[in-house]
Amino acid sequence: MSLRLSFALVGVGGAVGGLGRYALTSAFPEAPGSVPWTTWSINVTGSFLLGLLVAGVVGRRLAPAWVRPAFGTGVLGGYTTFSAYAHALDVLATDGHVGTAAGYLVVSLAGGVVAAAAGVALGARLPARTPPPAEDPGTGGPR
Repeated sequence: MSLRLSFALVGVGGAVGGLGRYALTSAFPEAPGSVPWTTWSINVTGSFLLGLLVAGVVGRRLAPAWVRPAFGTGVLGGYTTFSAYAHALDVLATDGHVGTAAGYLVVSLAGGVVAAAAGVALGARLPARTPPPAEDPGTGGPR
């Protein structure tokens, strides 16, 4: 796959993922001073899906090579958001909600790691792609 195609796949995927995140944050706005559960949910589901994609789909060769840059880096990179997570921590702490900020920090990190591990575990259970049977040189059919 060419570098130009990879860039295009990441760009289009990032736009799709970013639009998905924007739609969710618009549908479920977060109140100032509260735990930003929408951002948390986005990051945790994105972590799960990335673990599933890498271990289950890409790692087991169940998809073509373009899937990883398009969906891993692109869609899921655009969907998840470290910057909104960091901004939420800053706003909570600056507004005097230090305990809430600390709790959100821990729950976000733990949730992301657990979700990614669950995605990897589920992905490892997917059946591997089996190669086509080798041809018998004498008959041209399967051995």
